[in-house]
Amino acid sequence: MASRALTLARPLRAPDAITAVFPQAQVQTCVIHLIRHALAFVSYKDRKAVAAALKKIYKAKDADAGKLELDDFAEGPWGKKYSAIAQSWRRNWSEVIPFFAFHDDVRRIIYTTNAIESLNAKLRRAARTRGHFPTDDSALKLLFLVLNLAAKEWKMPPREWCMAKAQFAILFEDRFRLV
Repeated sequence: MASRALTLARPLRAPDAITAVFPQAQVQTCVIHLIRHALAFVSYKDRKAVAAALKKIYKAKDADAGKLELDDFAEGPWGKKYSAIAQSWRRNWSEVIPFFAFHDDVRRIIYTTNAIESLNAKLRRAARTRGHFPTDDSALKLLFLVLNLAAKEWKMPPREWCMAKAQFAILFEDRFRLV
């Protein structure tokens, strides 16, 4: 009996899945999640100091300066004590680089996905408390109502949004419409 080689397709990573659907998308990882992941390796008494050292990386003026700051961190006392942090940032560096292409006003808006996560949590909580839905339309109606309530909670956009919107209009003029 001849043996067959079994080949499995590599599962798509989130950035690959996003660019497969939206080819022009620039995928960037959440800086806050990188920091949280990094601080998971750090003892409690060192967290503030390590977070301050990491801030130099994502506050750098561009990707090259950020890479130099990452190298300095890795060679410094915190990088030597917690070597997994620099490894983690280097592993995700291709998803960090798009962040540096933006002006500081835009960076303040896009460095975290907490608003998106908060909205997703509200949607999950509403669906979980209701349990099963008799039809797909009933589930969609519930999600619509949750989104309506969430929209009413959003009183004003962040103060940096006007500057960020102007930067997006310049950077993505073919894809961005001011409304």
